[in-house]
Amino acid sequence: MSRKPQAFVLEDGKVESSAKKTSSRTHVEFAPETAHQDLVVVPPADIEARPRRMPWLTILMSAVTTLVMLWAGSAITRMVEEFFARSVVLGWAAMAVAGIAGLAALAIIIREIWGLVRLNKIEGLQELAARAINLDEQTSANALEDGLRGIYGGRADLAWPMKEFAALRGDIIDPRDRVLMADRLVMEPLDEAAHRIIARRARRVTLLTTVTPAAALDILFVASQNFGLLREIAALYGGRPSTLSTLRLARMVITHLAVTGGLALSDSLIQHLVGKGLLGRLSARFGEGAVNGILTSRIGLAAMDVCRPIPARTPAREALGKLLREVVSFSPKDRSDDTRKPEPGNPAEP
Repeated sequence: MSRKPQAFVLEDGKVESSAKKTSSRTHVEFAPETAHQDLVVVPPADIEARPRRMPWLTILMSAVTTLVMLWAGSAITRMVEEFFARSVVLGWAAMAVAGIAGLAALAIIIREIWGLVRLNKIEGLQELAARAINLDEQTSANALEDGLRGIYGGRADLAWPMKEFAALRGDIIDPRDRVLMADRLVMEPLDEAAHRIIARRARRVTLLTTVTPAAALDILFVASQNFGLLREIAALYGGRPSTLSTLRLARMVITHLAVTGGLALSDSLIQHLVGKGLLGRLSARFGEGAVNGILTSRIGLAAMDVCRPIPARTPAREALGKLLREVVSFSPKDRSDDTRKPEPGNPAEP
């Protein structure tokens, strides 16, 4: 028996409630992925250049250096033979002086090689620290801890931080947390010392640039202060600042500034100061000295980023702002052991 077609009216509330029940049973919501905010980036050491077919300049410099060394050895040998022909005593004296000169040259060569090796080691520790923090790798964290013990194990100023880090090493299982603990215990005291060094050099550049009469002397003085700053920062973080390693460090710092836009950052801060009229109310020479001091501070911060075994997570803008206030005000950094004298009539706080 066939049924006749009929019309049915459904209540909206029942339909919505049934839909909600169905959706609550079948709908699955996924939490949005959040980007990791604590990732660190290794400072760029060099700009990748297009490979050349033949390094002719390197070959030329190597050949010229070899010829100069052969000529010097031949000249010294002839001189010693002439002294022996005149007198045995003079001959042995010339031989002793030549031996001392050769020993000193060998020590200088070893020091230069050791400085480059130590700088490469710090670069490798930065990569290990970045992998341990970003990827939470156990192997990278262990290698980083061994490297830190090799660099800072014999330093008296870091004896207590290294002892505390060694005591807490067994209590922290996560590799990333261990690296961050090393950053807090070992790197932060070095960062404070580095900030004091940069502020002192920047104030010196600002003052002496202001009173120096000639522009050529300004250039020489600023260059010498910046190279001295690089050597102090490198020695503070465990480097061996020889001549070649300092030149390579200067190249790395320039590359770091070019890649990260450090010079533009300094320009923006300078424009900020000039816009507020701070430098405009002062003499032109002091304004020039303040600009040189700011650029010296930026170079020092870039050297910190390059020489630091663990990449820094503090933004460069914040660190440069603190240094800028300290350089322009010519006041040393506040110390925790400073005590304030109570004003007359006000009792001292307990």
